[in-house]
Amino acid sequence: MSSAAKDIAPSAPKTARGARTRARILKAAEDTFGSLGYHRAGISDITRAAGVAQGTLYCYFSGKEEILRELVRDMGHKVRAHLAASVISARDRLQAEELGLRAFLEYVSANPSLYRVLQEAQFVDEAIFREYYEAFGRGYMRMLADATRKGEVRPGNDEIRVWALMGLSNFLGLRFALWDRDRSFDEIVATISDLFRNGLALDGKEKA
Repeated sequence: MSSAAKDIAPSAPKTARGARTRARILKAAEDTFGSLGYHRAGISDITRAAGVAQGTLYCYFSGKEEILRELVRDMGHKVRAHLAASVISARDRLQAEELGLRAFLEYVSANPSLYRVLQEAQFVDEAIFREYYEAFGRGYMRMLADATRKGEVRPGNDEIRVWALMGLSNFLGLRFALWDRDRSFDEIVATISDLFRNGLALDGKEKA
């Protein structure tokens, strides 16, 4: 296939079989980029892991950069769907934060390639890296605004609070679900729950 042909992004799969093949290629790319890194990984590594021919891959993606972009979008969708399903039974926003944090830690533990793929994306296509987090932020701000209207959390600057909360989850996942799993998720969630509900400042009795 010529480079000019590869520059034209193929259309979305029109059949269920095509959708399954595309999903298999994305999963293979996730595993390959996660283990080798974006720059070391080749198209042949991805097709080998997916069990498809290179010509088949080019029916769905124009090249490695497009695979990375679509992979980041796909991973973001899956994480958001996982978190949404995990907090659906929450009685209020604070419990949703607790359930969501646990679900995120569990997801990172089961999908360790997530962080590496995102780190690779930052230097290959910063726009898709930003899109991943900004998509989280937009949905998160809507949920926090809704919780404020219901009186579940205090009013405040939702954009700043949302990015702070995302940073908290991001680094807890990095430290305790990816690097060293030396703390139980119960302990982590309980600690952050106390932080959410009581803050850092001493109350009057503790100061005395």
